[in-house]
Amino acid sequence: MPADCSDVYKAGESDSGIYSIYPAGDVPVWVYCHMVSDGKDEDNGGWTVFQRRMDGSVNFYRPWNQYKRGFGNVESEYWLGLENMYQLTRKKKYMLRVDLEDFEGRKGFALYSSFSVGPESDGYKLHVSGFKDGGAGDSLSSHNDQKFSTFDKDQRHLWR
Repeated sequence: MPADCSDVYKAGESDSGIYSIYPAGDVPVWVYCHMVSDGKDEDNGGWTVFQRRMDGSVNFYRPWNQYKRGFGNVESEYWLGLENMYQLTRKKKYMLRVDLEDFEGRKGFALYSSFSVGPESDGYKLHVSGFKDGGAGDSLSSHNDQKFSTFDKDQRHLWR
């Protein structure tokens, strides 16, 4: 049972598309796997896509519980879910690649050599470091060690 898309890739699948993975080891999760390598940096193919935005057809202004479990349609726009991301990144080291394309077709990416999401008991804290610019800029390093927040569960400030 593949834990992520790199396992699917190593098993011989080379077409990007929807695959079943097992980040927690026992329950299947459907994800979009980006199997194509651009031959740059540490990109070997087999990327597990945890957020996909294409046309704005899915509203991402959602409450905590939906971000926790995931939402959308894996065939188009979706969010994998914080718990799935935690289960995925707690077992081994991951890189994060953010690919962007503007309305004129210009593309860029941001690469982080280390990426993980902490457990819910710690607010699904983001851990990201090792930024490398591929033309998209660095929009995550300033959020390193920050807890995830939604409109109904703001964890940016401690109220004491």
